[in-house]
Amino acid sequence: MNATPRRDTQCPSSAQDERRELAELLPPPAVPGLDTDRQLLLRREVLRRAAASAEPRGGATRRPARYRRPVRIAVPALACALAVVGVVTVDLGGSAGHDRAAVTGGGAADTSRAVQLLDHIALAAGAEQSTVRADQFVYVESRVAYAAQSTAGGPVTMAPVHTRQVWLSADGSRPGLLREEGGPDTRLRENGPVRHLDRPGETAGPDTPRGNGPSIGEATNAYVASLPTDPDALLKLIREQTRGEGQDPDQRAFTAIGDLLAETWAPPQVSAALYRAAGRIPGVTEVASAVDAAGREGVAVARTAHGQQTQWVFDRTTYAFLGERTVLAEAGEAGPAGTVVGTSAVLAKAAVDRVGQLPSTGR
Repeated sequence: MNATPRRDTQCPSSAQDERRELAELLPPPAVPGLDTDRQLLLRREVLRRAAASAEPRGGATRRPARYRRPVRIAVPALACALAVVGVVTVDLGGSAGHDRAAVTGGGAADTSRAVQLLDHIALAAGAEQSTVRADQFVYVESRVAYAAQSTAGGPVTMAPVHTRQVWLSADGSRPGLLREEGGPDTRLRENGPVRHLDRPGETAGPDTPRGNGPSIGEATNAYVASLPTDPDALLKLIREQTRGEGQDPDQRAFTAIGDLLAETWAPPQVSAALYRAAGRIPGVTEVASAVDAAGREGVAVARTAHGQQTQWVFDRTTYAFLGERTVLAEAGEAGPAGTVVGTSAVLAKAAVDRVGQLPSTGR
């Protein structure tokens, strides 16, 4: 009977020893790198999974939002404001900086790219269609989350992302409605005092109208539709109407445009003018990758002021406005640079006939 000799693996031959010794003298084989497209796809997937897995635990005090400002956080003043009203939050699996966002440093190259990006966005916005009658309401549905800080100071924490629905009278003649997940419905201003939620920790109270009619800061859809379509004239008007609302006139203008983008439904030519006006504000930069509150990844236009950076997130293919994100631009008591302190995602905009009516149901 023939048998195959068995190799003795316990006693390697001298030739095997020599090969092993020679192999140890050689450098390790090169690891093939990813091409640019594969790197981009890998980065997107990592961001998507990170956003999907960032589900904070419950037990936090959510910040009530103003009806026209879903995400507008002033971190340098955050500790002072919350110390007055006594809001204390619970750490939701770490600080708000669980998501570290990219923060651009500015410069001529970044500004040039941002202006070019805004021009592409303006062209896309000018081709859209939006029709709202004066007797209708503009319905906006979004997902939002806000940072808060304990009265003792320290790092800020993020409340859970929640759904926000708002119905705004197109011509401002009728009261609107704010509906936030986990809270009571809030009627929005009309020609008399209404119950209105304003700052964190406050209960609803009378809100006396200013009586000056619609403006950039108190915009109705009809007023937005009447804005100039010339970017220079529009930016001049915005600067005039936001004078005195902060120390940085350029940031005031950038903030005002962001508010109009978030919760009004401007005609296409006005939307295009708003984006081009933003491109004329000094200090705008491009952020190559940013994620909105719904976990959608896109490209962002940003501006940094007072230690924080405001980012408008856009779909990188269609240039549609996705949402907004605010991050710390520098390290401090509130957290390290890149800490996300506010985030939003616009999910739907539509014209409806009644307060409370949803566009998908017709009810």
